[in-house]
Amino acid sequence: MQMNAETNIAYHLLQVAQKKFAATPASLNADQRRQATRIALKKMEIESAVLGSAEAAGVVVADSRIDDALTSIREQYETAEDLESALQDAGLDEELLRTALARELQVEQVLDKVSSAVAPVSETDARLYYYMHPDEFQRPEVRTARHILITINADFPENQREAALQRIQTIAARIDRKPHRFAEQALKHSECPTSLNGGLLGNVTRGNLYPELEAVLFALEPGQMSDVIESPLGFHLLLCDSIDPAREMMFDEILPVLRQQLDARQRSRYQRAWLEALLKATSESTTGGRVANG
Repeated sequence: MQMNAETNIAYHLLQVAQKKFAATPASLNADQRRQATRIALKKMEIESAVLGSAEAAGVVVADSRIDDALTSIREQYETAEDLESALQDAGLDEELLRTALARELQVEQVLDKVSSAVAPVSETDARLYYYMHPDEFQRPEVRTARHILITINADFPENQREAALQRIQTIAARIDRKPHRFAEQALKHSECPTSLNGGLLGNVTRGNLYPELEAVLFALEPGQMSDVIESPLGFHLLLCDSIDPAREMMFDEILPVLRQQLDARQRSRYQRAWLEALLKATSESTTGGRVANG
């Protein structure tokens, strides 16, 4: 199915409104609508130029990619009815949505095709980048931790503040006598979903816990359990399983990922330069045509 300009901008407005404002076009305020329209029009300009380029010839999008993209769109909405309502408000249906997605994916494939000529980053170039940007390769201290949570909730007698505090103090006393029982006690008593995995919080770096918990965790020794800590959620016990100190990542350790990142950055720069040249040529061609016709 072909898309006219009105339908195409309706699709792009729908996408911009969802991604930028987590809303439908109809629910945007005036300022948001202006922003969304400006972005949608720019996307249309780029899409039209790319699909009209010589490089777009022969580029075909596989149905499986369109299916995956359609699934991703559906997942942005709570229910299928929410998506259907948003499409109707935008003057679209699922067939038009599929056509619009095919166009977007075709643009992506053209850009991939354009940048495929870019030579991969060499190990020498990656090594040079590594030594010139040392701050990017500092790995922060990582602690593997477990916790037990008893929440405070005045609506339940066993979770009223004094009762909750007494419960976690009783748990702490059990673990003090038998430290190896922390995971078992978490499974039995913790009111956090991590209880199903023995209270395991996993690998924790600074900035990912409540400040009250972080301050205590990063002062513990490996194998040491905290005293009872109170946070906005309730009362906690923390156990530091292990510590991986902050360190500089070795070049050989990060080389594969670094080369991928530098390759992607290089391709992106090439794509931007190609797009800028394409848009400039398209603009000049359009302007020249108008002058000639005038």
